Amino acid sequence: MASTIKDVAKMADVSISTVSRVINDSKPVSPEARRRVLHAIDVLDYKPNEVARSLVTKKSNLIGVIVEDIGSNFISQILRGVEEVGRMYKYDILLSSSYGDAESEMKFANLLAQKQVEGIIVISNLHNPKLEYKLEESKIPYVIISNFYDVEKFSATIDYEKASYDMVNLLIEKGHKNIASLGIRKDYDRTFEKKKVEGYNRAIEEHGLKKINLFVEGRKASDVEKEEAQIIEAVKKEGVTAFFTSYDTIAIHLINLLLDNNYKTPKDISVTGFGGSYISDIYRPKLTTVKIPYYDIGAVSIRKILKKIAKEDSDFSENVVLPFEILERESVKNLND
Repeated sequence: MASTIKDVAKMADVSISTVSRVINDSKPVSPEARRRVLHAIDVLDYKPNEVARSLVTKKSNLIGVIVEDIGSNFISQILRGVEEVGRMYKYDILLSSSYGDAESEMKFANLLAQKQVEGIIVISNLHNPKLEYKLEESKIPYVIISNFYDVEKFSATIDYEKASYDMVNLLIEKGHKNIASLGIRKDYDRTFEKKKVEGYNRAIEEHGLKKINLFVEGRKASDVEKEEAQIIEAVKKEGVTAFFTSYDTIAIHLINLLLDNNYKTPKDISVTGFGGSYISDIYRPKLTTVKIPYYDIGAVSIRKILKKIAKEDSDFSENVVLPFEILERESVKNLND
């Protein structure tokens, strides 16, 4: 049978409370008593009950993470940053996946609170106000990370407007004058889509070009296919030579759609993405895209929580804006050549 705290106290010839003080380092204990307790713990191979210990010390060294889908590429990159920084500071991660269900997110938030986690990170593209209210109510430091909804509080992000502006300027520098944007219509005013379109519009207006704003419902191939008529009509009517799209997945589905209509990328029409996901590396032609530093977003997010736990961060709600990178690849043709 496993040794108990009573066994340690008996062997060390001290009280149970003295053993507890040594384990939790809560109150002063004489050097001799501490030596006997540590020796007894070693001999008996005593393992403290971590749950009970956390109730006393308020320190569980656990961070809870709720993700929308652990199989998502952007989520896995963020998780790497969270886990590696957490490990550096001796924190373990409790991971749960909601698979896109808002009620599951609520259930996991309650469960993590019961497990005495010291912080919670939510990585999800769901819009779940009930979850935010629940997390506020729990008083547990939390961060919400999304690459779709524009979460104003407690997040690390990039300047989406500037990234879009720079990407469209790249297309203009390559000689493109008829450039269309293709983004997501859903919840437009509450998402990063609005900032991406604003960046596109600013670059187009500065060069006196015509704005061609197109939208699909989501990122799936079926969403792009549903808008085939408006996309192909814009290509023919406006003489579109390049598309600025708001996600890598949209870009790739668009390239396939264009090919089905006898337009090759980049020979006939150039296409850019947004995200820098692994599919932008393996798809042919390789996608010119905005690379978002997802690993760094995860690392910064857990550091914000750890600083809050340690009472080091005076302005926890301030957003951290990280640098982005534009990856020039094969999907954009230089019309100046």
